[in-house]
Amino acid sequence: MKLKTLILALASAALISPIAFAQAPIVIKFSHVVAKDTPKGKAADRFKELAEKNTKGRVKVEVYPNSTLYKDKEEMEALQLGAVQMLAPSLAKFGPLGVREFEVFDLPYIFPSKDVLYRVTEGPIGKSLLKKLEPKGITGLAYWDNGFKVMSANTPLHSPADMKGLKMRIQSSKVLDAQMRTLGANPQVMAFSEVYQALQTGVVDGTENPPSNLYTQKMHEVQKHVSMTNHGYLGYAVIVNKKFWDGLPADIRTELEAAMKESTRYANAIAQQENDKAMAAVKASGKTTVYTLSGKEQVEWRKALVPVQKQMESRIGKELISSINKESAALLLK
Repeated sequence: MKLKTLILALASAALISPIAFAQAPIVIKFSHVVAKDTPKGKAADRFKELAEKNTKGRVKVEVYPNSTLYKDKEEMEALQLGAVQMLAPSLAKFGPLGVREFEVFDLPYIFPSKDVLYRVTEGPIGKSLLKKLEPKGITGLAYWDNGFKVMSANTPLHSPADMKGLKMRIQSSKVLDAQMRTLGANPQVMAFSEVYQALQTGVVDGTENPPSNLYTQKMHEVQKHVSMTNHGYLGYAVIVNKKFWDGLPADIRTELEAAMKESTRYANAIAQQENDKAMAAVKASGKTTVYTLSGKEQVEWRKALVPVQKQMESRIGKELISSINKESAALLLK
């Protein structure tokens, strides 16, 4: 209750129309849960730079990384109440909000390549998904990439059978829950900021992350093995409080949209290179054994996990899953 009271108090001030303070800069509080030197962290800082430059100081962007303002479970409510104006939550966060369609991004092996991913996020499917956030008081601005996930644990993970019985940290997503249960693991929902300590103390045995998150949170220091499964995708939607966004002067909004477009290009361009650098650093640390799956092992993981798509049809929507698989097939035919 104390948290909610604080959020409401902050919100009452934050949601006052920005036009009322024409002489003062319009403040955008941008909260996120990862480190500054991740693709998302760097893109948030780039947006700040561009937004302030484009608006000639009429907008001030305050970036709060690494859960310094709100944790995973708190930030969405804070945005809806207006205590912060901008977030870039992982796409898995929208299922618990009631927009289950976003959990399509959590499906194992739904995106065989980045080309297919971008066809979805930059095309009609991606735009229609963002529109579904508006009844929740949220405006979706862009998708930011963070790459494909690897599995980590303190035991080697060469085949799906190696996952059996492991306590694996996941985000709050029914799809990710089903994914881990399909592998025989025990999914444990946990805030991102708590994962390192949970791995260190044995509360959980392992997790899944893109390499940049694994490395910048120092999870490799408490995980002996990483397998390059690339089984799932982790991306973000950059969102704003709709009432705040709609209340901005039109010229300011236009400049912020341009800043977001440019920072999105930047985010998506650096995602892969940041993940490659992070994995090289993990290997160089000597603290974690990194395993690359053989062709036969890749087939085995895919065979084990692709059925999750069928299991989740009733939750996410058969037509949506089919439309993404059609995008994949269309690209292969080119």
